[in-house]
Amino acid sequence: MTPLPYLDRADGADAVTAALRSSGACIVCDALDPMARLSLEADLAPWFDAAPCGEGPFFGVRTKRFSALFAKAPRTARLALDDLVLPVAESALGAGGPFCDRIQLNLTQAIGIGAGEPAQHLHRDDDFFPFAHGDADLMINALWTLDSFTAANGATQIAPGSHQWDRRRRASPHELLPAEAPAGAVILWLGRTLHGGGANTTDATRRGVVMSYSVGWLAPAEKLLLSIPPHVARTLPARLQQLIGYQIHRPNLGWIEGRDPIEWLRGDIGEVAAAGDNLTPAQTERMRARG
Repeated sequence: MTPLPYLDRADGADAVTAALRSSGACIVCDALDPMARLSLEADLAPWFDAAPCGEGPFFGVRTKRFSALFAKAPRTARLALDDLVLPVAESALGAGGPFCDRIQLNLTQAIGIGAGEPAQHLHRDDDFFPFAHGDADLMINALWTLDSFTAANGATQIAPGSHQWDRRRRASPHELLPAEAPAGAVILWLGRTLHGGGANTTDATRRGVVMSYSVGWLAPAEKLLLSIPPHVARTLPARLQQLIGYQIHRPNLGWIEGRDPIEWLRGDIGEVAAAGDNLTPAQTERMRARG
């Protein structure tokens, strides 16, 4: 069986990316310092209390989920912009290459798997994109652990190496590993990797926060441009503004009046503006060569 690699933050982005590409998933054990984790727990606690459980078997009838995290708990921004995870996501998705100009946030979600929740159906997160994927990665997920994840309390089940399987192949029980991790870790897996929330057989809720990234030309799962209203988005770091959708994926995807939407957010353009070409460097060079 392909192992589930465990790393430390000090190993660096290249080592984490290599482990992710080899196994389809990996765990960084010391991703979040204890004080930062406690601050996040305090910010998220009232929302976990207020959130209802799901209504169906996939999201779980004993599991609480809520999104729009940057509006509800602004300190979650540090997770999306983490100086290890974000470079790993950009590398894994080929940001700046011919297949992906820029990456984006696909969704933000806090998850509390409640006592008695059965195991989630195994799935690949990129299955809802209805085309053949080949060897390209469309998505990567980062699950930050607020509690220790154990086999008993619903640690995510992962089939290491399944990102390289035929997509019709199912995982046998012996091919699944629980992503057991201490509180303050981050569990990473590719969109092509088979996984699912584990069964929680304890009497306590297992909590985590997911930051999911995808290539910038796909429709994101969460409509962050609506769930994070403009007046809140204007308070966020510029890089996070881009990740939630205030950016152009060259050539010419996602503009407002032919311009980068971050200009609209900043008030630099109004109801009309001069349209820009919004081309990649290679396309700009070809245009110049043609005279």
